Amino acid sequence: MAELATDGYMTLEGVIEPALLAELRGALGKLEAGVVPADNDFEGRSTLRIYNLLAKGSAWAKVPVHEKVLPVVESVLSPECLISTLSSVNIGPGETPQRIHADDGLIPLAKPHLATGYNTMWALTDFTEANGATRLVPGSHLADHSPEHGKSYDSIPAEMEAGSVLVWHSSLWHGGGANKTGERRIGIAMNYCAGWVRPLENQMLSIPFDTIRAFPPRLQELCGFGVYRGIYGTVDLRSPASVFFERADSRVPWLAV
Repeated sequence: MAELATDGYMTLEGVIEPALLAELRGALGKLEAGVVPADNDFEGRSTLRIYNLLAKGSAWAKVPVHEKVLPVVESVLSPECLISTLSSVNIGPGETPQRIHADDGLIPLAKPHLATGYNTMWALTDFTEANGATRLVPGSHLADHSPEHGKSYDSIPAEMEAGSVLVWHSSLWHGGGANKTGERRIGIAMNYCAGWVRPLENQMLSIPFDTIRAFPPRLQELCGFGVYRGIYGTVDLRSPASVFFERADSRVPWLAV
């Protein structure tokens, strides 16, 4: 927590078990068949990206609720946090550096401010400076502004071994690195937002309803079927989960008898 407060990021070394790592690699490999780069400066011209992964296979349901990662995010955003987006980032040989940016740059709040979200990057392969490890500007989450579009900034590579997870404040200045090798750098971007922030991806509409119904309760809540502060996001003063999935639910605190 001290590292997150001062530096704006931290690395959870080797927390993803080998079996899950292999499962995710295999699932992603099947999804990437036929996928081509977006071919723009921000998403990359040699980078494969797949969005809305929760709708694309059961393996991905294990990512948002991982017992070694979610508690860290909950400790800074509260257990009422939500999934903002779950996507893959496969940086290929020859990719150029992504521009340094802050993921909350479009949110109209004076900086520095309380975290609106926390991002995590799961390393499915080793992340090195040479193959495009995420670039970070330590302490930049405390700046009173976002980085200037297209400007160069001193940054460091978030090098880590496969199975590790990088966690960072949504105000931290960062960007994907350049891949100067012949290998691919593959990561999973599992990003969370505070319960009072609108997610990047609308999980409630992006994922088939029957798929969400089969999710465990905690994952349903992360997808937006819970409530914030006992009232925000209710349906007739009940949580969406209790209405649509017939789960036991209590009334909002100040209405309870």
